[in-house]
Amino acid sequence: MIGLVKTYQFTLSPLLGPRCRYWPSCSAYAVEALRVHGPFKGGLLVIRRIARCHPGCEGGIDPVPGGPSEALCREDPELDEHFRCRSDDRQQDAR
Repeated sequence: MIGLVKTYQFTLSPLLGPRCRYWPSCSAYAVEALRVHGPFKGGLLVIRRIARCHPGCEGGIDPVPGGPSEALCREDPELDEHFRCRSDDRQQDAR
């Protein structure tokens, strides 16, 4: 499964350009989810993520649960517990 995603990343993705509304990108999320959770649970996470990634969605930071991207987000002092920028909270509080 990871091989299919990697093939997409190196063949089709460069032709399409950056389109993902989330970080990490949907294909990077897929590789991480499959590595961390295996083909069944990881596959379900990937399907849910791809279903959410469309022109009408807001996007944002959406790390793989229990994965390295989630650990990275938890360590970032600029993000709150929902992985939103704290500076946005401060701007709203100032209004």
